[in-house]
Amino acid sequence: MRVTPKYLAPALVAAAALTLAGCAPTTAAGGGDADGAETAPVAIGMITSETGPLAAYGEAYVAGFEAGLDYATDGTGEVDGRELEITWEDDQGNPDTAVAKAKDLIGQGTKVLAGTVASGIALSLAEQAEQNEILYISGPAAADAITGVNDYTFRSGRQTYQDVATAGTFIGDPAGKKVVVFAQDTAFGQGNLAGVEAVLGGQGAEVQGVLVAEDATEFTPFAQQLIDAQPDLVFVAWAGASSGAMWTALQQQGVFDAAPVVTGLGDVATYQAYGDASADISFLNHYFGGAAGTDIEEEMITRLEEAGATPDLFSVDGFVAAQMIVQAVREGGDDVDAMIEALEGWTFESVKGEVTVRAEDHALIQPMYQVNLVEGADGWAPELIETIDAETVAPPVAG
Repeated sequence: MRVTPKYLAPALVAAAALTLAGCAPTTAAGGGDADGAETAPVAIGMITSETGPLAAYGEAYVAGFEAGLDYATDGTGEVDGRELEITWEDDQGNPDTAVAKAKDLIGQGTKVLAGTVASGIALSLAEQAEQNEILYISGPAAADAITGVNDYTFRSGRQTYQDVATAGTFIGDPAGKKVVVFAQDTAFGQGNLAGVEAVLGGQGAEVQGVLVAEDATEFTPFAQQLIDAQPDLVFVAWAGASSGAMWTALQQQGVFDAAPVVTGLGDVATYQAYGDASADISFLNHYFGGAAGTDIEEEMITRLEEAGATPDLFSVDGFVAAQMIVQAVREGGDDVDAMIEALEGWTFESVKGEVTVRAEDHALIQPMYQVNLVEGADGWAPELIETIDAETVAPPVAG
């Protein structure tokens, strides 16, 4: 794989080997062309947040992708003799920036796009995929709306429904109970509220939302709203730099004394952010280093550590994206329809064990985890309580 330093963010130098994408040649009748299309490089466009509020998530995704590409291609960076030329672009957390860069890549002949950690950006890229009839594999972006949005869009991570269904495994029968969702007023937060309404509300719970502006910095009034609601369960869905201040406010205002709190365990940087309530929170989890205990997880962790990276929440999303791209190119070549057919219904072994790309709507069916934080000599660290079977938390087929 060719290395193009101009695309490397400083924090990613040890983890990434990135390449400039070239225009894909036109294939002649009968396969191949005079220039040797059968061995020509395949241009892959990767778009994610390397800067902006979700840059840390993007960093984990990039490192996981590089580890996955190394694993899936046996270290060659090639599929059946064809080099995968990877162009990385920084969406800066901005949908307009992401769309502009996607259009530029597509204009250069790129037929495969992947990435982004932001749900709003993923939905914008999915629209571009459908308009231009290219393959798009969304990254850590969690909004349920991405699943089934069109025939060209897949995902390499979990979705909100799977998070919420995992939370539901902590509280038993939700019928007659009141669940309050505390989240940011973003596509991610709104998706979580909709997910709780669909999953737990559909099982008889009364669901209420307390949504907060993404740029809010004072959370005391919202903590009081949670207490006043008298919930049986508080479901917290939060992302980004304001997490620490939010948890501090909930601690100071006594929310943890008022009701059980369940939330998703975030990236490594958040493990120390929950303060004295750490041991009392029930965590649903998509992934943490060591959670799966599979041989492929060992392969990923080894590659990450050799590159100076740490296994993290969205490492697995990047790893799976690489596996999916290799499968699509191996079976589909330059034919987008054939790539889609190669991914639909594909069951394969990955970091978390067996996962399946559901043919009907491209949901990624995968196991999830219940986790506690335990305090050790180096601070708080995750401990696996239980692995939740993939079918237990599988979303309904998107209509």
